[in-house]
Amino acid sequence: MKSLSEIETTSKRASKAAGFSWGIAEEVGKSVRFLELFGFEGIKNLNEYYKSKSNKKFEKLNLISENNRSVKFPFCPIILGVSFLDQIKNLEKFDKILFNKVSYPILILPFLSRSSEIIGKKIHLKFDQSEFLLNFNIKISSNLFDQDCPSIGNNIEINILENKDNFSNQDWKSLYKISEETFVEETDSLKQKAAGAGLTDND
Repeated sequence: MKSLSEIETTSKRASKAAGFSWGIAEEVGKSVRFLELFGFEGIKNLNEYYKSKSNKKFEKLNLISENNRSVKFPFCPIILGVSFLDQIKNLEKFDKILFNKVSYPILILPFLSRSSEIIGKKIHLKFDQSEFLLNFNIKISSNLFDQDCPSIGNNIEINILENKDNFSNQDWKSLYKISEETFVEETDSLKQKAAGAGLTDND
C-alpha cells in the first residue's frame, strides 16, 4: 500500500510534468493526498485527467462569479479549484455558485474543503446525482462513496451554508435544565471561603 507521502509527492511531480507551476503542483499533491485519505479515487481521476489533457482542451477559469459558463470546453478542475480557494473571501457573499461543465469534478473537492475551513462555514457541492457536504476541512459526507465519479460534471452547484444549530431551542432548554443538576449549591461554608479569598498575607 502506498503511503500518503508517496501519493502527495508523485501527484505533485506529475502535475509539474503536466505543465503546471511548482506552486500549483504542490496544491494538487496535497489535494490528491486528501482525496485518498477520505476514500475517494484521487489518483485514478488525476491520472485520467492528465491523460485526456494531452489531446483535449479545457478552459481555465481564473475569475469566478455567481454563474460560470464555459464557452466551448469543460473547465479545468485544477485551475478552478485554485481560483476558488484564492477567492473564497469574495465568493462567501454568494448563496449559490453555478458551473455548467467541469472536467473530473472530484478534483475540486479538496479545494472546497479547505475553503470551508478558511471561512468557517460548511459548503454543499452537488452535480448530476452526486452530493457532498464539506465540514471545515475535517469531514466529508457524500453519497458517492464506493462509486465512480463521472469524468464530466454537468450543472454543478455550490452552496455556502450559514452556520446554525442542528437542534431546536426547546431541546437546548430541556438539556440545559438537566445539566443544572450538576451545579453546586452555595452554602454558608462556601460563602465564608469565598469572602476570605485573597486576604491571607503570605509575606
